Order: sequence, then structure tokens, then C-alpha cells
Amino acid sequence: MYYQEVMYNIPVIIWLLESYPRQAPCAYVTPTRDMIIKRGHPHVNASGMVSIPYLQTWVFPSSNLVDLVRNLSLLFGQDPPLYTKQSAPQPRPSPTPPSHTQSAQMNQSHGAHIASSSSLGHNPNAHGGLVRPPGPPRGYPYNRLPPSPQRIPNSDDPSEVFRRNAINRLVESLHTDMIELRKATEVEMDGLFNTQAELRQREEQLEKGLREMQDEKEGLEQQLQLILTNTDVLESWLRNNEDKIKTNVDIDDVFEPCDALSRQMLECTAADLAIEDILYSLDKAAQEGSIPVDAYLKNVRTLSREQFFHRATAAKVRAAQMQSQVASMAARASPYVS
Repeated sequence: MYYQEVMYNIPVIIWLLESYPRQAPCAYVTPTRDMIIKRGHPHVNASGMVSIPYLQTWVFPSSNLVDLVRNLSLLFGQDPPLYTKQSAPQPRPSPTPPSHTQSAQMNQSHGAHIASSSSLGHNPNAHGGLVRPPGPPRGYPYNRLPPSPQRIPNSDDPSEVFRRNAINRLVESLHTDMIELRKATEVEMDGLFNTQAELRQREEQLEKGLREMQDEKEGLEQQLQLILTNTDVLESWLRNNEDKIKTNVDIDDVFEPCDALSRQMLECTAADLAIEDILYSLDKAAQEGSIPVDAYLKNVRTLSREQFFHRATAAKVRAAQMQSQVASMAARASPYVS
């Protein structure tokens, strides 16, 4: 950098992260043993970490290290972040009596200095009436900065500064990792919550299907009990009519209803089947042209109405028989239950 037209070197370390160049690097000012960091610097904190607008607005690929170094040189040239330590005053050697020639030169130099001071003192408009201190000499040592006008306490050891910088960087990295881990955990938790809701929905569906299967099982058990009851009735009838089967019996006398409901059911079923046969014969005759269409339609309408009444009566009789059979089964099961 250039400060008051004199070139100085500022020791800076630039750390390249794993995400570089997508993410801006980290720059630290590392003072030597005879340098200290200027307090209250706008771009360098007490630990030496550099924060400039170029790093804050880092955009790849327009941002690069060359431009970063140029910005650092420009900003540090305007306001240096380091100062050299003030060394302890060394004892002055005892003065030797000047010679005649040296005395004349000193008097001449002293007179020129007084004349210069007098001329500045008589001009109150120049620099607000104050004397501007001279800038650093051109022959100032390279790689060293001008001493601070104020007394600044001694800085920490460079190893301590590096350790503090490393700790700060580690804390920032840990904070970033915690944020990323939190985001990943939130996404995973959302997925788990969605899976839990889906599992609850499937659980409800399974419970509903299980209830339906239990209801169906109960219905099948009832039908099984009804079939067993009818089987017992048929077996008892066969035992009672085993001798009659050997003799010649009219087919109409083989089946005899046991009660009025059975007789009514037998009659309705026989009438329904007979009408079904008649309708089949009428359809065949109509296809062959043996019967007029108007007569076919009239007979079909009449027979269909009669068949509907027989089927409705059979349905009512079947419901009544079911109720009577359930009551009979309950009466049979009551002694075992008690």
C-alpha cells in the first residue's frame, strides 16, 4: 500500500474455504512483533479479521483475489490498520563542544528555522492558524509504518492472535453447520410427520376392514347354524320316511310342507317357475311367428304382473321363516348358555 506517497507492506493472510470461489475468502491482518492493530479501525477488528464491502458483496465469477488485494491496498492506504510500537527512548550521549565551523552552521540553521516559523506565524489564514506537522521522510524504512501519535498499549502475542482468529473461525463454521443441520432435521421431521399421518390413515382403513370382516364372519356363522338346523330337519325326516321310500309313492305326495308358511312358500315358488316356463314358450312362439305380436304382449304383461306378486309373497314368507328359525335357534341355545 502507499501512505503519504510512501510504500509500506501490510502482513495479511487470506484463507480459502472449501466452498471457494462460491463463498468469499477470509482475510486477517497479522501484525509482527513490532506492530499493533489500530483500535476502532472501520475495516479491521481487534482480532485482525478484515471486513470490507468487497468481501461482503462477493459474487462469483466477477470477484477474484486480485481485485480483493487491490481493494485492501486502497482502503489500507487511506487508513492504515497497523502502527509500529513506540520504542523506549535511548539515553543521549553527552554533547561534545562544537567546533567553530559547526557552531556557524548551527546558528545559520537555527536562524532559518526561526524565520520559517515567523513567516507561518504571521499568516493566520494558512491551515487555520495551526502549523501542519511534516510528513514522514522519504527515507523511512520499508515494511514499517509511521509511529502512532497516541500511546497504544502493547498488543497480544502473535500466537495468541492466531489462536483467537482460529477460534472465531471455528465458531462461525460451527454455527453454519448447526444451521444446516437444523434445516436438514426440520425437513426430515416434516417427512416423518407426513409418514405418521399416512400410517394413521392406513390404520383406520385396516380397522374398518377388520370390523367388516368380523361382521361378515358373524353373518356366515348365522348361515352355518341355519344350514345345520335344516340338515338336522332333513335327516330326521329321512329317518322317519325311510320305509316309505321303498314303496311306490306319487311324486306330489313326497314333499309335504311342515307348516302354513312352508306350504305358501312352495305354492309361490311353483307358480313363479311355471310362469317362467310359460314366458319362455311365448318368446319362442313369437320368434317363430306362431302368435301375433299384440297377443304376445298382452299375455306377457298379464303373466309378468302375476309373477311379480308371487315373488313378492315369497320374499315376505322367506323373511317370516327367517325370524321363526332365529327364534327356534335361540330357544335351543338357551339351555346351553344357562
